[in-house]
Amino acid sequence: MVTGMEFVKGGVCAAKGFKAAGIHCGIRKNKTKKDLALIVSEKRAAAACVYTRNLVKGAPIGVTRAHVADGYAQAIVCNSGIANTCAADGMETANGMCNIAAQALGIAQEDIVVASTGVIGPSLPLTPIRAHIGELAAALSPSGSEDAAEAIMTTDTVKKEAAVSFQADGVECRIGGIAKGSGMIHPNMATMLVFVTTDCAISQEMLQRALSRDVVDSFNMVSIDGDTSTNDMVAVLANGMAENPKITEEGPAYTAFCQALAAVTRSLCRMLAADGEGATKLLDCTVSGAPDTATAKTAAKSVICSSLVKTAMFGADANWGRVLCALGYCGAPLDVNKIDVSFKSAAGEVAVCKNGAGIPFDEDSAKKILSEDDIQILIDLHSGDAGAQAWGCDLTYDYVKINGDYRT
Repeated sequence: MVTGMEFVKGGVCAAKGFKAAGIHCGIRKNKTKKDLALIVSEKRAAAACVYTRNLVKGAPIGVTRAHVADGYAQAIVCNSGIANTCAADGMETANGMCNIAAQALGIAQEDIVVASTGVIGPSLPLTPIRAHIGELAAALSPSGSEDAAEAIMTTDTVKKEAAVSFQADGVECRIGGIAKGSGMIHPNMATMLVFVTTDCAISQEMLQRALSRDVVDSFNMVSIDGDTSTNDMVAVLANGMAENPKITEEGPAYTAFCQALAAVTRSLCRMLAADGEGATKLLDCTVSGAPDTATAKTAAKSVICSSLVKTAMFGADANWGRVLCALGYCGAPLDVNKIDVSFKSAAGEVAVCKNGAGIPFDEDSAKKILSEDDIQILIDLHSGDAGAQAWGCDLTYDYVKINGDYRT
C-alpha cells in the first residue's frame, strides 16, 4: 500500500462534491428492493469508462459511449430489475432515462452516464422512473452511497462499496466505488457494473489510461460462472475538487492515484467474487514463478474458472489433481513437472503437490483448511519471476437454483 493511503468510509460519496441516492421506483415488483440509483457530482467531471466486449450489448452502453465521447460527465443514473438489452425500444429508453434525470438535476442530458442491470429482453418502462425521479433527486446525500449500492443489486446478497484516501503532491484526495455483480461474471475489458468517483484532479487522458490498465489486473481477473455479461461497465468520474495540482502525465502523483484506484478495485473484486450466486467461499488463486505475466494470468484464471476446482472447494475436497488439470489445458506453455500446489486459509496451509506430483498430506487437516470461507490456492510454476492473482468462488447447488428460476 502506498504511503499515506488508508481505507475510509463513504463509498462513492467519500470524495468531495459527490452525492448519491437509491430508491424503489416500481421497476421491480418487490417493493422492499430499491431499483433506481443516482450519483451526482457538484461539478462536471472528467470521465473514463470500459465496457463489455460481448457482441450483444445493453442499450445504455451505446448511449453512455456517446455521452462521454467528449471526456466528461456529471451524473450516473442506473436501474436494476431490467437490463434494457435486446429490447426494440432500448436506445430510446436509455436516452429517455438520461433526459428524465437531466431535467431533475438541471444539467445537460449529454453529461449523464446511464446503466441498467437485470433481465435481458423486456422493455424498460420509463413511467415509474419519470414518476419518482423527483423523489430520487431530493434524496441525494453525501451519505447516500449505501442506498445507491443497494439500488443497483440484482441477485447480490450484500452491498459492495469501498473507498480510500491518499496523497497526491501533498494534497489529500479520495477515491470511492460501488459495484454490483453476483452472476454472469466473466469479464472481458470490464465487469458487472462498477461506479467509481474521485475528487483528484486528473486529466481525462490519464484517467482513462489508469482505468484501462487497472481492469486488466483487477476486474478481468474475476470469474464466477464463465458468462460475460451484456451490460458490463466500469465508469469513473473525477471532479478535481481536492484541488491537487492536476495530474497530466506519469510521475509520483499518477503512481499514487493508480495505487489508490487499485486498492478500491481489488477490494470490490474480492466482494464480487465472495458474493457469487450461491457461493459459500471466496477463492483466491495466486500464481508465482511464471516466465511472464501473461502466462501467470492465464494459469490463475484457468484454475478459478474450472467447474471441477470450484465444486471441489465447495465440498472441502483437497482434489489438487483438478488444479493441475486446469493448468494443463489453460493454453500457456507450462513445465508441468515443476509445479507446486498448496491450499491455505485461516485454518492453516497444506502442500498437496510438488514438482507436478502428489505428496503425502493429512486429509483431515486439508478438510479443515478448505472448510473456511476464504480459500487461497497457491501455485508456484518455478519457471520465472512473474505472478498474477485471480478471484472466484465455489460452485454450489444454489447457483443452479438461483438461475433456474431467475425470471420468476
